[in-house]
Amino acid sequence: MLLSLQRCICVLITYTLTPAAVETKGKHVLFIMADDLRTTLGCYGDPLVKTPNIDQLASKSQVFFNAYAQQAVCAPSRTSMLTSRRPDTTRLYDFYSYWRVAAGNYTTLPQHFKSQGYTTMSVGKVFHPGIASNNTDDYPYSWSVPPYHPPSFRYEKQKVCKGDDGALHADLLCAVNVTEQPSGTLPDMESSAEAVRLLRGHHDGPFFLAVGFHKPHIPFRIPQEYLSLYPLDKMSLAPDPDVPEGLPSVAYNPWMDIRSREDVRALNTSFPYGPIPKDFQLRIRQHYFAAVSYVDAQVGQLLSALDDMGLADDTMVVFSSDHGWSLGEHGEWAKYSNFDVATRVPLMFYVPGVTFFPDGVRAGSVFPFVDVFGQSKHTFKAEHVVSNMVELVDVFPTVSYMAGLGVPDRCPCVSFKQELCTEGRNLAYTFGRRERGKNAEEIAFSQYPRPADVPQANSDLPFLKDIKVMGYSLRSWDYRYTLWLGFDPNTFQANVTDVHAGELYMLADDPFQDHNLYNHSVHSLVLRKTSGLYQSLGLQERMRLQLVFLTAGMKQSHRKP
Repeated sequence: MLLSLQRCICVLITYTLTPAAVETKGKHVLFIMADDLRTTLGCYGDPLVKTPNIDQLASKSQVFFNAYAQQAVCAPSRTSMLTSRRPDTTRLYDFYSYWRVAAGNYTTLPQHFKSQGYTTMSVGKVFHPGIASNNTDDYPYSWSVPPYHPPSFRYEKQKVCKGDDGALHADLLCAVNVTEQPSGTLPDMESSAEAVRLLRGHHDGPFFLAVGFHKPHIPFRIPQEYLSLYPLDKMSLAPDPDVPEGLPSVAYNPWMDIRSREDVRALNTSFPYGPIPKDFQLRIRQHYFAAVSYVDAQVGQLLSALDDMGLADDTMVVFSSDHGWSLGEHGEWAKYSNFDVATRVPLMFYVPGVTFFPDGVRAGSVFPFVDVFGQSKHTFKAEHVVSNMVELVDVFPTVSYMAGLGVPDRCPCVSFKQELCTEGRNLAYTFGRRERGKNAEEIAFSQYPRPADVPQANSDLPFLKDIKVMGYSLRSWDYRYTLWLGFDPNTFQANVTDVHAGELYMLADDPFQDHNLYNHSVHSLVLRKTSGLYQSLGLQERMRLQLVFLTAGMKQSHRKP
């Protein structure tokens, strides 16, 4: 049976949420995005990484511990988050279409603020540049002024990495002496400086300033001093560095983007499953962590500028990433999958007067810059944490509500002609309330396309026309459940009866998602037993009900006598 978008690939909410009434002083919005940043942060419990400035922000924010992207690749994820529409609604799974042409003339988050009298500004990578944002970063729809891109980014993929041979290469591992780089700077440094300049120069009315940092996206072209924070003898491999036996071949990403770098090509790693040598794995992890600390410093400079200008008590700050990044888990590198390491992201909201009360605090002391190289006495702990599942499509309605602009209407199942609506939830109901424990009804959905059932050169980034299989994935408190379904790119339809593979992970026993419990014969039985119950239901609600049937026996067997 073909599941058409006309038959509601949308979440069926089975309960009503009534947001708590909040009074916010945050008339301005600072929206900060990192690129490829997984939850490798101190405030998310990572014992090794050094991120004091982001941790400081988290200590004064509402922190969502289990937030998930809707597709683990840049353009689809950013478009989904900024429109609050899922990839099946934006019809963007690659980098080569513009949603206003391919799907609908959807209102974006900054466009919504612009329509309400805000000056909206973009610095760095907010929308994915190129065709996916009409080669304009969606200007002038979303932005009051032309978006800024750091000039030195043009060198990002050029031969600017000095190798052991003294020559310059286009490497994955690219810690550099910044003074020797073209223009004597790096893109994120330029973006930080431009964002601060815009803050200092804005004097009229409320603003929505979005700042997108390029790191820790590869190549790891970062200041070389950050490597000193992570000595190689302190590095360890991923806890599960091998490809799991039960992993369906369609689920594996062959990390083609890092294979194209000169230093990785020199390893002669076999395609697709050949492991990277362990010593080089350790160096990748070292460089990734160093890149995260480098981003932390840029975030710290931006936040301290808010203090310097007296804006910290009336500016909402949102911090997140477009998706995560595998660091050797399951034998994979990069994103391009439905696993937690690729889809789970940091998400936090600082709202003055709600998550933190700056009244009476000495001016300039809300976000003092913390030097990661110094012996700081500061320790930060996230006080307001939500552990239940949320999604990046929830960001738009939450920011809008917390800024006092209200919540866009819930999108109908067919919403291509509706300019302003949301497929996410307003998370404001969690602000100022203690979480009551796990809620199995709160689930997150992600998806990823593949051109074939086995890894091939375009498995990570297939063009729309080449997509033959779509992996739809449900993440609940207890399980990750994924179905790889036949997909028609001409009609944007998934065939729910054409199941190529499945994955089911029980997270209490298998937190790294290494032991696939999916049994195709059992699933066929479930399909037969439940086929008459939900002919009119959308894919996500259908999968939720299937999960209930699939796991009923598991829960019974795990009960204590």
